[in-house]
Order: sequence, then structure tokens, then C-alpha cells
Amino acid sequence: MLSRIKEDVDMVLEMDPAAKNRMEVLATSSGLHAIWSHLIAHKLYKRNFTTSARIISQLTRFLTGIEIHPGAEVGRRLFIDHGMGTVIGETCRIGNNVTIYQGVTLGGTGKEEQKRHPDIDDNVLIAAGAKVLGNIRIHENSKIGANSVVLKDIPRDSTVVGIPGYVVKQAGEKVKNARDLNHADLPDPILDMILGLEDEIKDFRNEVRNEVENGSHI
Repeated sequence: MLSRIKEDVDMVLEMDPAAKNRMEVLATSSGLHAIWSHLIAHKLYKRNFTTSARIISQLTRFLTGIEIHPGAEVGRRLFIDHGMGTVIGETCRIGNNVTIYQGVTLGGTGKEEQKRHPDIDDNVLIAAGAKVLGNIRIHENSKIGANSVVLKDIPRDSTVVGIPGYVVKQAGEKVKNARDLNHADLPDPILDMILGLEDEIKDFRNEVRNEVENGSHI
């Protein structure tokens, strides 16, 4: 447990430029508090102390604003930045080196009794406000853009934006340094489309102007 705490604190110092020292991280990182509390709740849940586990989960939600169902499986070096409004469902599985920002929901789409929440593979970044719903899988090294709604499997090394979410970029090879994923650099396909239409209108106006200047009839 002590090695896990040290690893998690070092991870926050690495990932969060606002974190200044270990004491500050230990005292103020709500993401770490939620994860450590979840580890206790998850052990109780696996031993069928489900009520006690849920009570711990709900107390943690009250204190941190982060709700992780005690049934969820969480890997190592999970970084929940800010975290307010984050919800992680019961049958969700999260891999290692995953980054989650505030307002993210890893939820279900119905009342299925079996697997109904997503699997998040290693080195995935999920930006603020994104919703990943249903029994789907987000493969390694992918980025989910802010406020995206993802309802289907996402292949590895992909960038996803939109409602519903769709892949706008896929590297085709493994990302060399997945921890440097920057959700501020995500593409904006709608803006690209508008800019393309503006270019077409300019070209059409130029054609009309040339026809008029040459005395041709349109």
C-alpha cells in the first residue's frame, strides 16, 4: 500500500504542473483520495461486503465529487485531474496510465445485469465532460475529446471528437510517449468544414468576377 501511495503521488507531481510537493499532493489531491478510497471499497465489494463498500463510495463522492462504484476495476497510475462530477460505473475496467478530467462519465446505456460499462485500455486520455457509454472498449493510446459522447469501440491510437463520437485521426502505429497526450490540440472537424466552405465560396466569387470582367454571360 505504501509503495502504491508513493507511486501515485509521484505520478501526480509528474502530470500536474500545479502540484508543488508531496505534502501538498497528499493533502489536496481529490483524485488520489477518491482512488485510494476506492481501493478499500473494492476489496470489501469483492468479499461481498457490498453495503459497506457502497457507503464508502458514497462518502467519497460527498467529500471529493468523484463517484467510483466499488465494483469498478482500476489500474495503476490513474490520474483524475480536478475530478468534480466524474462517474465510473460498476462494471467498468480501467487500465494503467489513464488520464481522466472533470465531468467524465464512464457509464451504461440500460439496465443490463452483466457487463454494461466501458473498458478503458492503457494510456488513454479522456478530456473534460466526455461520456463513454455502454459495453464498449477504448483501445490503447487513444484520446477522447472534450464533451464527446462515445457509443462504440474505438481502435488504438485514435483521436475521437463529436456527438456521437467518431474517429478523426488514427496514427496507424503505436504512440511513442502516450503520457504526453494533449487534449488541447484536438482537431475541430466542424471548423474545418466551415473553413472549407468559405474557400469554395471565395473561389466561386472569383470565377464570377472573372466572367463579368471578360464580358461573358453566366
